[in-house]
Amino acid sequence: MLKLVKSPNLSNCIKVSKQVIGSVTGEVSEPFSLPKESVKVPDSPLKLNAFSLAASAPKGQLLVQAGGFGVVAQIRHAHTDVQVPDFDYYRRDELKDPTAIARDSESSRRLTSYMCLAAGGMGAAYAAKNTITKFVSSMGAAADVLALAKIEVNLNDVPEGKNVTFKWRGKPLFIRHRTQAEIEKERSVTVESLRDPQADEDRVTKPEFLVVIGVCTHLGCVPLPNVGDYGGYFCPCHGSHYDVSGRVRKGPAPLNLEVPPYEYTSDSTLVVG
Repeated sequence: MLKLVKSPNLSNCIKVSKQVIGSVTGEVSEPFSLPKESVKVPDSPLKLNAFSLAASAPKGQLLVQAGGFGVVAQIRHAHTDVQVPDFDYYRRDELKDPTAIARDSESSRRLTSYMCLAAGGMGAAYAAKNTITKFVSSMGAAADVLALAKIEVNLNDVPEGKNVTFKWRGKPLFIRHRTQAEIEKERSVTVESLRDPQADEDRVTKPEFLVVIGVCTHLGCVPLPNVGDYGGYFCPCHGSHYDVSGRVRKGPAPLNLEVPPYEYTSDSTLVVG
């Protein structure tokens, strides 16, 4: 605790006592007295407070008063050992001079700012792209579902003039082995007279095999094969008729039966999907 008190002999000086905390190395300093000529003492007695002490202190000197129960103060009388951090090592050379004109280095500073913004923008765009890609891929089908996305059909199991139904992606798949008479009949139809104009050649890869999804384009019902007014498919729910090429010919259905993506891996093997 540091305190400023009046000396017991009422002389024209102030006695200062000091208690040093244990963290300071060295011996505890002894009380010392300021010389009379360096202290200005008022003519009339004054109360010892912060204002009166500051008024009586020599010019350029600093007096500190600390007190209270359990209060310990440590005062440094010299600050020459304090290391002030120097940040000049990372500053640009043209900015180290405090008297330099800022307009002279404006171009280089702008270039640095633009490069930092461009690098940050590219990093943010790359992170956003990865985030969106992972989010979209998480909503895709799982690996086990993709493994069932394709089916392989042996065309030797489909007799001529018959329709065989398979299951593909949860939907019925119609594969019809058409006769030569059926092929000629469907290709003789005037395309312009159809509700959904589409030539038979555009719906098949091999003329003898027709591959369509067995879902009615009206309300999603499953039509019956080998029946109807045109010998192709008939939907009993609302009376839609399709021909042997899967084209709508009668009823409320607006579109032809959908043709899925497929390919022939051999003369007798068909892969759908």
